[in-house]
Amino acid sequence: MHRIRAVAVLPTLFTLGNLICGFFAIVAAARVEAPTSAETPTTQAIQSVGPMQMMTEWRKEDPVHNCMLAGWLIFLAMVFDALDGHVARLAKVTSDFGAQLDSLCDAVTFGVAPAFLLVKMCPGFTFNHSKLIWIIAAAYACCAALRLARFNVESDDDDDHMNFSGLPSPAAASVPAAFAILFYTLRLDTTTWEHVPRIDTILQTTLPFLALIVALLMVSRIPYPHLMNQVFRGQRSFGHVIGVVFALAAVMVLPGYMLPLVCVGFALSGPVRYAYQELMQRKPHDEPLF
Repeated sequence: MHRIRAVAVLPTLFTLGNLICGFFAIVAAARVEAPTSAETPTTQAIQSVGPMQMMTEWRKEDPVHNCMLAGWLIFLAMVFDALDGHVARLAKVTSDFGAQLDSLCDAVTFGVAPAFLLVKMCPGFTFNHSKLIWIIAAAYACCAALRLARFNVESDDDDDHMNFSGLPSPAAASVPAAFAILFYTLRLDTTTWEHVPRIDTILQTTLPFLALIVALLMVSRIPYPHLMNQVFRGQRSFGHVIGVVFALAAVMVLPGYMLPLVCVGFALSGPVRYAYQELMQRKPHDEPLF
């Protein structure tokens, strides 16, 4: 047995911040009771901007509010997860302890939390297909754990962290988290568009199967770029910076609609690019698909 003599404090705190967000995302989702009908709930909008004022309008018994809170907590955990590795490398304190702790926290935040949230935010599908959605949720959590374990075993110090083999678990978790925020936007009682209830029902029916595809993409060998390193790291062209600014502005202005588009687009970009290279460019990949 090798005893740990010292632990890097700041990266560890960032990693534990990821875990805490995941824990409270599960707590928020757990407040949502099992549906007693296939009816989709509605909610009131939160008008305040500041975090403290928002808490005064927060309704703990509101299932839509709780699912949205869980979704935002998963996104906040992604920020902690993106920063802990950078902080450790900048401080030159990377360690096996940090890598193992990071994966354990990711298993909770990006494996268990989004799977549990998936069951709670689709009341119509959960009411009609309760066994199926729990099976999909369990499969999602298992794939996330397998993805993280494989990453730990196959990673070494020579990796440049510019690409991933398989969809990273934070990117996968962003898909159900983004839909939780979208459902809040669609279920506001001030929404007057007549087609919204039908769109909500279609999304509730589609999302569990989309989550299953995302789970398979996590354990696949399909290559994905490391977004943080390829988009924000180093010097880039002026056009690249303009594109990033406009993309961030669009997400900030319409988060309820833009986040699902961005997250689903990134998750599906891998298989689309893989199929294009195989079928159109005739460039077979060396690694098996799984």
